[in-house]
Amino acid sequence: MNLPDLPVRAVLDDVAGALAAHGTAVLVAPPGTGKTTLVPLDLMSRTEGRVVVAEPRRLAARAAAVRMAALLGEPVGETVGYSVRGDRKVSQRTRVEVVTSGLLVRRVQNDPELPGVAAVLLDECHERHLDADLLLALLLDVRGGLRDDLRLLATSATVASGRLADLLGGAPVVTAQARTFPVDTIHVPPARGERIEACVARAIHRALADGDGDVLAFLPGAGEIARVGAMLDLPEVDVLPLHGRLAPGKQDAALRPGQRRRVVLATAVAESSLTVPGVRAVVDSGQARVPRVDHRRGLPGLATVRVSAAVAEQRAGRAGREAPGRAYRCWSQHEQASLPAYPEPEIRTAELARLALELACWSTPDGAGLSWWDPPPEGPLAAGQALLRTLGALDGGTVTSRGRRMAELGLHPRLARALLDGAAEVGARHAAEVVALMDAGGTATDVETELRRLRDDRGARWHAEVRRLARLVPGGPDAPDPALVVALAHPERLARRRAPDSPVYLMAGGTAAELPAGSGLGDAEWLAVAEATRDPGRAHGVIRLAARADEELAVRAAPNLVSEHDDVSWNGDVVARRVRRLGAIVLRDRPLRDPDPARVREALLTGLRTGDVLTWTAEADRLRARLAFLHGVLGGPWPAVDDEALWSRVDEWLEPELSRARRRADLARVDTAAALRRLLPWPEAGRLDELAPDRIEVPSGGRFRVDYSTGRPVLAVKLQLAFGWRETPKVAGGRVPVLLHLLSPAGRPAAVTSDLESFWVNGYPAVRAELRGRYPKHAWPADPQVP
Repeated sequence: MNLPDLPVRAVLDDVAGALAAHGTAVLVAPPGTGKTTLVPLDLMSRTEGRVVVAEPRRLAARAAAVRMAALLGEPVGETVGYSVRGDRKVSQRTRVEVVTSGLLVRRVQNDPELPGVAAVLLDECHERHLDADLLLALLLDVRGGLRDDLRLLATSATVASGRLADLLGGAPVVTAQARTFPVDTIHVPPARGERIEACVARAIHRALADGDGDVLAFLPGAGEIARVGAMLDLPEVDVLPLHGRLAPGKQDAALRPGQRRRVVLATAVAESSLTVPGVRAVVDSGQARVPRVDHRRGLPGLATVRVSAAVAEQRAGRAGREAPGRAYRCWSQHEQASLPAYPEPEIRTAELARLALELACWSTPDGAGLSWWDPPPEGPLAAGQALLRTLGALDGGTVTSRGRRMAELGLHPRLARALLDGAAEVGARHAAEVVALMDAGGTATDVETELRRLRDDRGARWHAEVRRLARLVPGGPDAPDPALVVALAHPERLARRRAPDSPVYLMAGGTAAELPAGSGLGDAEWLAVAEATRDPGRAHGVIRLAARADEELAVRAAPNLVSEHDDVSWNGDVVARRVRRLGAIVLRDRPLRDPDPARVREALLTGLRTGDVLTWTAEADRLRARLAFLHGVLGGPWPAVDDEALWSRVDEWLEPELSRARRRADLARVDTAAALRRLLPWPEAGRLDELAPDRIEVPSGGRFRVDYSTGRPVLAVKLQLAFGWRETPKVAGGRVPVLLHLLSPAGRPAAVTSDLESFWVNGYPAVRAELRGRYPKHAWPADPQVP
């Protein structure tokens, strides 16, 4: 076997030796050095069993197998084959098989001993895809308990390999040095108001003008690739897309040298797993699309984020593989320092229902006992388990037979549920069509419009996926209903328009999402939403893919979300209604004639706490103030009567009136003074008028009311009526002197004192002199202590 002279070739013996001695090893080698193609072929020559190579992406798996087969001068499917979802080329003669990480997870689940497999190469571990992290944990568990002879080789394009080596039991690390050429970095930031696609197109024109060779441009997704391609008017240059949704023939075209100069518009698939020949310039948008979950809105999906510094360096390095190159970065130079160092591991940010199902199938629902690069976060894992229970895949923490069937389909549990149940409702073919669309995504918002487009596009990979999925499930009656299949996958995304002519819909899960203009769905009251995303700066989510629905379909698809209950609440008065809901969506709402008295009472309690409901008469206010004074001075058993204290003892003083009341007006008629008297302590209640008298008799014989509202007893009387009092009257058993407001004959303040004996000696003479002049007809004795 004559292998090409690539950098990894120099360390093949080291890799083989490390595996022979330790059983595990880590190979660090930059992209384009041959680690994906040369190492598996070398391992094959040194072992009797099959070598399995796990790639994070289908495109990379197929391309790696094609390249290795070409090195052997054979067609794919002979010595080297591949297996990806929906496409398999292997034979009994196959010694090296390239698979996706997710597919290998399924094989390990089906037969953990991996019979006939001598070695597994886990490629591009540094990318930290969720399936790859799970696969690594499962294979380490297999090596620890079933196959200690299974050799594991993990490869990485970065030097941050210490943690990986530790996971592999202190595995040796072998490093291959790449032959690279210098790459000049040019920053081409967007102009003010310029979209990133326009900036990338401008940078591509510059890259073509600055030098020779092909241009590789990195964009976050297929949509951006299509928009940039439409902006490039290059008659002498081939513009080729490269992403996972393309048919294999179109992918191959981007990976082969061409007759003319080429511009390859690629997603992250070209960062490390693939080699695009002839590239002399890289244009980097600085963006990537990664799984994210908006937990507040409950919208899992893909988010566009800034790339990390490590990814930007990998992308730039693609320009220096064959000759000196240039890297055009679509951000300013000062932004470089603010880039994150490495990409965030997918296990920390993605929705984890599929991972939860695989762990349950492995009989370790929480992942305990497995060796993780990063363990799954508890909250998202619990959310995934809750979803699985809703779908019938878990019973408590144990996987059900239905759950195992869903896992075998190799789809997200939501899509697996839609395929299984949808096939029984609308037929296998129709269910498969909608599931394949939801899995891959579309370009139109309307599901039916997108299905028509895909049916007419005979070259779309969608057709092969539909055929594959339809073969996996038994079919029911032929009754096309795209909305029903969508709703089976996402029942909590059934949505109803909030108001007539409004583009905003309320989903059953409680999240609001807006229908974009021009969707073709603007007249629909109900939608089954397949995809909704969050956009920065928007108050609502944005509906990206949906189908027309109606209430009947919604109830049929999500009967477990339908509830009917009596809603008794406080809204300025007791409001009692019978409400039928689909999750957060109100289906029907009508008045309730005979609400539950206990719930009415609770609503009235809410009103008591939040509004001025009771009628506090002057008598009740005075009694409350007297009780508050005694509680403050004497403490128990005199009760506290502040708002919080009253509400905490409402059963003692506001019954039976509260339980008999049915509306606000009933409480407004309550005699609050009589109600408060129920809090008077016994037998101390008999001393209330002694300790906190409502009125005090003056020397002349009149009785005047004491004001306790400030927390201190205050008696306002005309000064002449106090003549004959030698000492200040006291309350609370003689503990507290009354504060006397002494008034003139006209009722105006003349003096304030709580010490009459001192006032008569020190203050009265001056007050007497003033009042005698103002009111000469009144008697102002020199000795006021004589009545």
